[in-house]
Amino acid sequence: MLGAFNNIFKIPELRKRLVFTLGILFLLQVGNRVPIPGIDSALLEELNRNSGGGIFGLINQFTGGAFSQLSVFAMGVMPYITASIVFQLLTLVWPTLEQLSKEGEEGRKKIEQWTRYATVGITFMQSFMLLSSYQYQTLGQGGGNTVAYNPGLFFLLEGALGMTTGTILVMWMGEQITQRGIGNGISIIIFANIVARFPQSVTLMAVLVREGGVAFPIVLVMIAMMVVVIAFIVLLTYGQRRVMIKRGKQIVGRRTAPATTSYLPLRINTAGVIPVIFASSIMIFPSTLLTLVGGLFPESWNLFLQDFINGFLVPGKPIYVCCEFLLILFFAYFYTAITFNPKDIAENLQKHGVAIPGYKHGAKTEEYLNTILTRITLAGAIMLAAVAVLPQIFIAWSHVPSQMNDFLGGTSLIIVVGVALDTVNQIENHLRVRNYEGFRAGPMRRPRF
Repeated sequence: MLGAFNNIFKIPELRKRLVFTLGILFLLQVGNRVPIPGIDSALLEELNRNSGGGIFGLINQFTGGAFSQLSVFAMGVMPYITASIVFQLLTLVWPTLEQLSKEGEEGRKKIEQWTRYATVGITFMQSFMLLSSYQYQTLGQGGGNTVAYNPGLFFLLEGALGMTTGTILVMWMGEQITQRGIGNGISIIIFANIVARFPQSVTLMAVLVREGGVAFPIVLVMIAMMVVVIAFIVLLTYGQRRVMIKRGKQIVGRRTAPATTSYLPLRINTAGVIPVIFASSIMIFPSTLLTLVGGLFPESWNLFLQDFINGFLVPGKPIYVCCEFLLILFFAYFYTAITFNPKDIAENLQKHGVAIPGYKHGAKTEEYLNTILTRITLAGAIMLAAVAVLPQIFIAWSHVPSQMNDFLGGTSLIIVVGVALDTVNQIENHLRVRNYEGFRAGPMRRPRF
């Protein structure tokens, strides 16, 4: 392991990519702590402390705490994820987008450009409505100072513009990491924001144990469950269903190449962490929408909707768990259908003279691959959804404070472990191309040049 880390810094290109990625993540954490102009940060911190974790804990995980601080990066990449979900769904029903998606790289760039434009609009609308709900908040019922020093239209426009600019900058950072750094930029940013809150969660847990708020045996069970969750995530990431394929004899010049047998690997969890991110984004939408536009409703309606959301649509509640479970299943199938096309695989096998034993080229091979993919995707999606919701059920049953979701939450662990494994795989690919051993190899061999 130490040898593999040393090898990273022996390759100039890989070293530059790693340093560039760490530099971007450092700037991200700095931006997470820069509040928008006109905010009373001390009052806002006191309000957040009195309100507890609440439903916005998941948003705070994805933004590294920037959301609760109303920083310039408060919206993070969530509007971009929302826009991506919308355009991927529209690709299935809008002929123009469907045609663009089939035009290769140029079509993909056009759809990404429209996604960015939609992200700007979504971010400005969400930040404007968020600040509208925050600007007049005070401590207690007796009035006093408000969160905004000078509430009003100018404050809303200035703050919304600052948050929109911050989201555009975060989105640009993600693209730069993808192009010039290591790993998928958006996933790396979410990963960094979640990990940045782990020390705070560990400190909180230690305080709760010392003050008697959480029993020490419960903490041991939480740590054991976290280890089991990580093991299942690794299993999901590397689990495969290998399909036997055979290549017939080939005549090359005067020589006859013998028939060969190999395997086509199909991942159990083709979609990775995307279903969890998409499902979490949708599940927090009702509470986010109520916070943003709740002031437009009559007070009786607003109280009713708040009671409904706090009673049913909170992590750990039965309806929330069931809905998130079903959404993860849906997005696992949806994203797998987008990224893996059995028809294309069958055509490529036929072009290269490769066949699946017992199945003819074309429709029969496609049908067989589609059957296998449907079955393994169901198994992988159920395991992924179970890993995401079981820690929520445990936290709700043991009455552990909701802030522990940062530490034990299945959603956060799935994202952290999944992104970490994907990044390690990319680093290993760089090492192996240059004849260096990776993280899972034995002693380093002498490089060949």
